[in-house]
Amino acid sequence: MSNALVSTSAVTLPAPGDQLDRYLAEINRIPMLSAEREHELAVRLRDRGDLDAARELVLSHLRFVVKIARGYTGYGLPLADLIQEGGIGLMKAVRRFDPDVGVRLVSFAVHWIRAEIHEYVLRNWRIVKVATTKAQRKLFFNLRSAKKRLGWLNREEVESVAEDLGVSPETVLEMESRLSGQDIGFDPVETDDEDRNWTPAAYLAAPTDADPAVTLEHSNWEQTSNSHLQQALEKLDARSRHILQARWLAEDKATLQELADHHGVSAERIRQLEKNAIGRLRKLMDGCRAEA
Repeated sequence: MSNALVSTSAVTLPAPGDQLDRYLAEINRIPMLSAEREHELAVRLRDRGDLDAARELVLSHLRFVVKIARGYTGYGLPLADLIQEGGIGLMKAVRRFDPDVGVRLVSFAVHWIRAEIHEYVLRNWRIVKVATTKAQRKLFFNLRSAKKRLGWLNREEVESVAEDLGVSPETVLEMESRLSGQDIGFDPVETDDEDRNWTPAAYLAAPTDADPAVTLEHSNWEQTSNSHLQQALEKLDARSRHILQARWLAEDKATLQELADHHGVSAERIRQLEKNAIGRLRKLMDGCRAEA
């Protein structure tokens, strides 16, 4: 047994969110792999499904995940969460890595690590999504570095950025406007300021001429949907039901890592279970509607 395998198999890492400093110290102690060792492990994983080989490949590359994740701290999101999402990308890369292509794992994994972090940033940077199309996503991560000065871009700069990124000038202007905006609370906060009523809750009042019949219909539909949801949830296995309730129905929603710790599996496994459970839940609810 090689020294590298001994050192990684003996490592027990804390979750990044629990003890970040200790986590960083531990992964920096893990030795990097030589090209020969990396190829050997990748072949074992591909040909025999060797999970010990996969573990060593992942652990030895976690320092690169941290390096990439640090580049996204400017979006105001916790570094620990960025590292965790990047780690999921690394695991996906390890699973898909072909050792016979002739490139090192780190070069192959960069795309997967960045892609997972990108998705996390886009989901969490703002309450309202700022990037939904492919062009907008490209702009979201490149517009800041493309701007040469503070303030709004002038027309020449807009056209230059649009040409460099392969998008239309209108898309650049729209994204710049989104990035410059701020999330605003709907309800007024407790304050002595007389202007506190200038909030959406004050000037976006509900219509007074709502049709009572429509209101009743919506209420009945909501009650029926809730009933179907409860029936469908009861038909799921206990673990799937708990994951959906904790992730979607609880007031304080659980994170993937919290559920992973609770069920004794990885965060990626919880993500897979959640996706499968949602699919089964939809089919069960469709069945409930058909029987109604």
